[in-house]
Amino acid sequence: MSSSILDHFRNYSWLKRILLIIAVCTFLSSSFLFLTPPGEYIREYLAKTVITTQHRDWAWIFVGAQRRDQMVLEMQNLTEVNSVEKQDLKAVQFNTNRPLESLVKVEDISGQFWKGKKMYVYDPRTIRVVVPAKQGEGERITAMVQRTGAVAGVNGGGFNDPDGLGNGFAPIGVIMSGGEILYTDQEGSIAQQIVGFTKEGTLIIGKYTINELLRLGVSDAVSFYPRVIANGKPLITSGDGGWGRAPRTAVGQKADGTVIFIVIDGRQTSSVGATLKEVQDIFLEDGVINAGFLDGGASSEMVYNDELITKPSSRYGERRLPSAFLVFDHPDEVKVKNVWEGLKTIDPGGAYDHPDFLKEQAEKKANPPKTTPKPTTTTTPTPTGSHKPESSGEPGKNGTVPSPEGTDAGTGKPGTSAKPETSPSASISPTPSPGAGGGNTAGTGGSSAGASPTAKPSATPIPSMAPVPPASSGNTAPTPSPTPSTPVKTN
Repeated sequence: MSSSILDHFRNYSWLKRILLIIAVCTFLSSSFLFLTPPGEYIREYLAKTVITTQHRDWAWIFVGAQRRDQMVLEMQNLTEVNSVEKQDLKAVQFNTNRPLESLVKVEDISGQFWKGKKMYVYDPRTIRVVVPAKQGEGERITAMVQRTGAVAGVNGGGFNDPDGLGNGFAPIGVIMSGGEILYTDQEGSIAQQIVGFTKEGTLIIGKYTINELLRLGVSDAVSFYPRVIANGKPLITSGDGGWGRAPRTAVGQKADGTVIFIVIDGRQTSSVGATLKEVQDIFLEDGVINAGFLDGGASSEMVYNDELITKPSSRYGERRLPSAFLVFDHPDEVKVKNVWEGLKTIDPGGAYDHPDFLKEQAEKKANPPKTTPKPTTTTTPTPTGSHKPESSGEPGKNGTVPSPEGTDAGTGKPGTSAKPETSPSASISPTPSPGAGGGNTAGTGGSSAGASPTAKPSATPIPSMAPVPPASSGNTAPTPSPTPSTPVKTN
């Protein structure tokens, strides 16, 4: 019987064979994904990865809309639970007696699916939050480092990032620098997700009100999450943390005060990205007692000695960002200007004013794909028989012989042959959909490519993405919203 089936298959045309193979493969893969436990794990893993990007709504393809919404809620609830425990500030005993040349050390790190950098900062008091130099748009980390004379730096908090094409000027949560509150979208009594440092250099991670931060002596802070180590205890004890694989930026502190920044490249063939638990485990190996995440996704990057030493996942390279943690030789000399002071509304930007996206669109319109015109087929009339003169005429009287190839009978006028017609090539200006921010970026965004904004967002930007809790620019520290929002930018 098997031989007869094989013979029958061999009699199929190549097209039928290909279609049959596709149908069988589709049936087998669908059965595996939807009818087996390993398949269900793979689908949920893919859904978690999508949820932490700016395209979270598409996660329904893997698990359905109801399960997607449930997963988002679970991720948000877990983040809230893990952010409640207050830190023991006395657990850190500083050892800052080091020469200036050993202020920072950078190492390469890698795992099965990712590559990245780990930076040790031995004196945490040298770390400051820096913001853009001018109103209206964020600033790239390399530009911040060069402008301020910093030794090194990583990206900071989340921001409102429409379609992954935001201008990086609409922060989410709070930004503090040098003891001053530069920006906040909440009242002082409302708790927010915080990553910051006290004046003495103690790393603070968790959910705090601004009033609490001031009482604790916090001088520099941004908003993002989740926290993964609290008072020496790992908070991810099962699974991978629930946010899939993505580019990551995280910070932790050891008991001797040493701060460790980790940046993992992602969404690339050479580095897919890391899970939350993988980053947590790296910190635990170093003896870190408190750790949490900063903005990730397309925003993740590290700069050292004026050079970008990681590979951002955005197709435009470095993103414009609202905040960064920079390391200085002389942090007391750093003056940070409040570029949000006096603003009543903040425009987060979008496709309509993103310089790289607009340049890309202009180039596509100027150089549309070329199509080769296909000439139409010319048909030549075929004679149906020998032409016979009319009976009333005399042969040869007109001196012409009718042509069988298109002349009018008896007129002596040659007929016209059809010429090939050229189909005009259409001018094609494809408009690519904007790339995502960040893996850890808040929100799906608001502006659509090419559309002019009808109104500016209010001063309190609302994250469009969830994890990549608090576009990243990725992957922006979001707060839970009724619609599955990715956890705070958290990519």
